[in-house]
Amino acid sequence: MVLAIIDLQRIFAEPESGWATPDFQRVVKPTQRLVELFAPDVVFTRFIAPEQPTGSWIPYYELYPFALQSPDSYAYQLVDEFRGAPTLDKTTFGKWGTDLAEAANGRLVLSGVSTECCVLTTALAAVDAGVAVQVVEDACAGVDEAGHRKAIDLMRLYSPMLEVVTVDELVRRAEQQ
Repeated sequence: MVLAIIDLQRIFAEPESGWATPDFQRVVKPTQRLVELFAPDVVFTRFIAPEQPTGSWIPYYELYPFALQSPDSYAYQLVDEFRGAPTLDKTTFGKWGTDLAEAANGRLVLSGVSTECCVLTTALAAVDAGVAVQVVEDACAGVDEAGHRKAIDLMRLYSPMLEVVTVDELVRRAEQQ
């Protein structure tokens, strides 16, 4: 089992960014609680731009040219609260793949941004791979509340393979073990 914290990066946190997630700061404290609960089984992910976009990513980066930055750029770094943590970097919305599959070992807990993009695509790919997934609703944020809510409601449809939980629920369950 692993907690995967999706894309808590400056490019999504800072209000002046073209990819700002308005509720980003709301998820920092719940995420810190999750890190304490799951340590050392925690993976931070980062969305990074490819060196050279291909396929459908070409028009995507034509729309968002500011995002074509080096993985070492300020924008792609984790926010200060999590600075220095090792990261799993992907040039795709979904972070599911061999590395995360090995860490999850059959159970994956997800939090991060944005609910309706990178969290959703990671969750559904893991479910398709047969992994039990929990999405921590109060430790996720969307591009707006409506998008977040829609994504959470959509993921509830994947029960029992995917369970939407809260930080408090996970803490209570851990205390009962």
